Amino acid sequence: MKMFNKILATISMLVLTTNIAFSAEKWDMALAYGASNFHSANATEFAKNVSEKSGGKLTIVTHPGGSLFKGGEIFRAVRTGQAQIGERFMSALGKEDPLLEVDSQPFLATSYSDAMKLYKASKPEIVKGLDAKGLVFLYAVPWPAQGLYSKKEISSVADLKGLKFRAYNSATIRIAELTGMAPTKIEAAEISQAFSTGAVESMITSPTTGKNSKIWENGVKYFYDIAAWFPKNMVIVNKDAWNKLDADTQKLVMKEAVLAERKGWALSKKGNVADKKALANAGMVVGKVNSSLQSHFEKVGETMAKEWSQKAGSRGATVLSSYK
Repeated sequence: MKMFNKILATISMLVLTTNIAFSAEKWDMALAYGASNFHSANATEFAKNVSEKSGGKLTIVTHPGGSLFKGGEIFRAVRTGQAQIGERFMSALGKEDPLLEVDSQPFLATSYSDAMKLYKASKPEIVKGLDAKGLVFLYAVPWPAQGLYSKKEISSVADLKGLKFRAYNSATIRIAELTGMAPTKIEAAEISQAFSTGAVESMITSPTTGKNSKIWENGVKYFYDIAAWFPKNMVIVNKDAWNKLDADTQKLVMKEAVLAERKGWALSKKGNVADKKALANAGMVVGKVNSSLQSHFEKVGETMAKEWSQKAGSRGATVLSSYK
């Protein structure tokens, strides 16, 4: 009888150990930007909090700086399950879903309050679209307001003609086309090299990206604070990986995602002020464009908004109606 009880206890222990092993999940989180970038730092804290609070059920390991997959590869990697979780610049995915480009329509939202309003209006359709692709949406955080960088001074529409321009999505390519600039698609990690080699001489991006890449070291002297839009990064999870989690762990992940989103927006607002100051302190000329240029950019924005709404169809119309 004693021998039978020992065998039973051993079997029970093996079953318990096996269940624990099967219930423990490890996710690799692909991040395109360097570890010091506020998006990556925020994602790393999110991963740490989930790992610590899940009681060993889920461990998330972050891979910043494109070390697991480069920016342009992350969406596909998460969708196919090569990475369980990842962060991607949303508007670079316009070919996947036009709704993901809504936050990069020029001058549609030019303040953080408007950017949040647009996010709330578009989120239900975005989540629905991602779900259909086998992805779970966790959270999204905006970059600081997008400004115009240039190696040379821009004081008229004529100064834009033929300017070699760094583009990173279809919206920035279209801006270049409508203003007479010459676009070249370049990921954030390649910005410094592109400017130093003369491949580009201007771009529209956040003060954070300019500061992080020390853009002034590559001959870029001007930053025009046009606050064109507030594009976001989103964090997504492969649905098969998500479904392996129990209900409590899923609830924990979503709770931490809400906190990460809130903190990310606060960090973005902080960077919108501090990073422009950093550009000025590095010797760059930081200011506004004149009224004629501002008017020109706004007309370009109106044209692009019409084009986007046609491409986005009834879903886009619903979002814009809710936003306005």
